[in-house]
Amino acid sequence: MTDDGQVIRLQVANARPGDSGRGVARVSRKALSELGLQEGQAIEIIGKRHTTAIAVTPYAEDEGLNIIRIDGLQRVNAGVGSGDYVEVKPAEVRPATRVVLAPAQKGLRLQGSGEALKRTFYQRPLTAGDVISTSVHSPRATDPRLPEELRGLLNIPAYGLQEIRLVVVSTQPRGIVQVTAETEIELRPQFEEPKEARRADVTYDDIGGLGNTVDQVREMVELPLRHPELFQRLGIDPPKGVLLYGPPGTGKTLLARAVANETEAQFFHIAGPEIMGRHYGESEQRLRQVFQEAQQNAPAIIFIDEIDSIALKREEVTGEVERRIVAQLLTLMDGLEPRQNIVVIGATNRREAIDEALRRPGRFDREIVIGVPDEPGRREVLAIHTRGMPLAEDVNLDEVARTTYGFVGADLSALAREAAMDSLRRILPNVNLKDGIPAEVLDNLQVTRMDFINAMKRIQPSALREIMIQVPNVTWDDIGGVEEARTRLQEGVELPLKSPESFRRIGIRPAKGFLLFGPPGTGKTLLAKAVAREAQANFVATKSSDLLSKWYGESEQQVSRLFARARQVAPTVIFIDEIDSLAPVRGGGLGEPAVTERVVNTILAEMDGLEELQGVVVMAATNRPNLVDPALLRPGRFDELIYVPVPDAKGRRHILGIHTKNMPLAENVNLDILAERTNRFTGADLEDLTRRAGLLALRESIEAQLVTMNHFEQALRETRPSVTPEMEREYEDMLRTLKQEGPQRQPIGFIPVRQAAE
Repeated sequence: MTDDGQVIRLQVANARPGDSGRGVARVSRKALSELGLQEGQAIEIIGKRHTTAIAVTPYAEDEGLNIIRIDGLQRVNAGVGSGDYVEVKPAEVRPATRVVLAPAQKGLRLQGSGEALKRTFYQRPLTAGDVISTSVHSPRATDPRLPEELRGLLNIPAYGLQEIRLVVVSTQPRGIVQVTAETEIELRPQFEEPKEARRADVTYDDIGGLGNTVDQVREMVELPLRHPELFQRLGIDPPKGVLLYGPPGTGKTLLARAVANETEAQFFHIAGPEIMGRHYGESEQRLRQVFQEAQQNAPAIIFIDEIDSIALKREEVTGEVERRIVAQLLTLMDGLEPRQNIVVIGATNRREAIDEALRRPGRFDREIVIGVPDEPGRREVLAIHTRGMPLAEDVNLDEVARTTYGFVGADLSALAREAAMDSLRRILPNVNLKDGIPAEVLDNLQVTRMDFINAMKRIQPSALREIMIQVPNVTWDDIGGVEEARTRLQEGVELPLKSPESFRRIGIRPAKGFLLFGPPGTGKTLLAKAVAREAQANFVATKSSDLLSKWYGESEQQVSRLFARARQVAPTVIFIDEIDSLAPVRGGGLGEPAVTERVVNTILAEMDGLEELQGVVVMAATNRPNLVDPALLRPGRFDELIYVPVPDAKGRRHILGIHTKNMPLAENVNLDILAERTNRFTGADLEDLTRRAGLLALRESIEAQLVTMNHFEQALRETRPSVTPEMEREYEDMLRTLKQEGPQRQPIGFIPVRQAAE
């Protein structure tokens, strides 16, 4: 017991992203009672350093647990990491007469008075050496003691749209103080290093969307560096290295910096290309110097970014320098003593290019994938990047996260920045920059939902940059005459992508592939576009010219790369148009080097191989299904063979309505009669009919205002259905054959492949 009350011991846990930068600590009601405190009062947290926070009640699931949830800045301020124990006691807080603040980041210059910060830190307890955030999420906005001149301004950041981190250089009086309306706040323009302070540029709170990956990295890196005695007691050697791999922009470098900061370890950064020297032996010497410095400053983390640039497979490189660097790196990692408290972290997005000798236990002990974030992960990342942003009430981050499939952390950061820039563009025409920006303009600056929608049009997901096309602007309302095909696609594609839990509950797997076949012009490609749009999935369209190459083996590699990218950014719809040219029946080629046969084998392996397609749907279209290899047409590959027929009269009426939606029709135009008179017309034929009728109206007069029935009558005389009765019978026979006897038998009326080749 102290004069201030009871001192209790609690274990540190990470705060949720929503609490980051607010200066609050979540403790149980029992702990508050033991300390004799109420919610909203200040506590003192004692680790290697002393810091302070506002005590608030815990999350429902934490009630009764002996933990204190604080954010990364507060862990830095207390000199502790997650899992450590701290002492907590009531804080003796005095009103501050003067507080001196400075940027916590080197190279950052700030201008302006400290008065703008008073509303942000009003009633917040501070102590010298603390790093604090100008995050807008203030818990004091409803404080009844708030002076009238500051009320309503608390949720506006002091510096535009950006969260700024500041260090408390000094306070008067000393100790724990509280900012009041009378406090004088001085803002120094440049960084000043406070005594006994740790860097607070990156913490675990700045990383989102990685799920349990952070826990895996902490287990491999933080535990050996902070508690080497655990490994000594178990009689095992701690891990020497961790390899982080994944698509660019997912946060590999950021995670390594956060781990180094949270473990209080010295951080040595090696950018792969910087190691290369022009003199013999210079590259190896630079590597040795980094490892020697790390040994002298243990505990230390050596981070090698883009490790694939200096550690390529030795049998595949032609230069002697590259081979010597790999050999030197192997020697240095083997030379690390197990208990030297040094961990090597490598990062790459080309894991398969790294020399195999590095990827064994004793060097890189574990390989951890840093993948593309899922929807909850994207929501976390967006919360981090909009932490210092004044968001309008119509902004729904859940909606933004739902519509940003394939976006990695770097893409979401760019999205938030672009949205903020859009809000700035709105005010710039009304502001004279020479006179400075008035305070009331800054106070009214907000980022709206439309800013995010416009920003999304300019930001393309990194993981799909090479293969993704824009999601088609085609809806089900734009398609008519194919009701049965539409229903089957909605059940087979939309439902599994939108509600995968329903399939797990019933215990069945969704269909992997859909083959649309039917006469030319019936709307097969249009159906695929509508499916991708309505399912809110990434849409990857490809054709044989994109995948086939003249170089031996490259075609199969292109197919594998396509499926690998689609898996990374699932849910994804892969659409292969005219698949009969890419995957014909094997064994029919005369004299060619079996390129298409190897492509067929690769597609078969990707669709139904050892690596499962999770959240990836393959759609293909053809008007010659008899030419497609039979192995593709079995369940497990193309599960659903969907016939897209020539539309009936009702379907033709619907299609005509779609194509004449924006056409000024005369009163005598009867679409029902036109639908009856266009037997065997496909969707493409009907579109051509309306186009010709419009052209005929313009031919009569370039100033024509209406399209009449006479124009349609004349257009009917100039057009003909592209599907003949014989073709219809052939497709019906083919459908019956595929359903009853499987794909092996040649449909009636079609020429076999070998015969056609001759």
